[in-house]
Amino acid sequence: MNYLINRLKEASTWRGIILVVAGVFGWQMPPGIQETVIAGGVALAGVIGAVVPDSVKK
Repeated sequence: MNYLINRLKEASTWRGIILVVAGVFGWQMPPGIQETVIAGGVALAGVIGAVVPDSVKK
């Protein structure tokens, strides 16, 4: 359980979750909305990558 909690504290985990969710939901939508959802997911992942540090301080 601690392993999962520690992974959820990492920025890379959140970027991965956002990218997977954007890809899955974007894939199921009409083409016009599809690009918007996927681009929004990539942008949000980029913001998290820029704002949240990669390492967990212990």
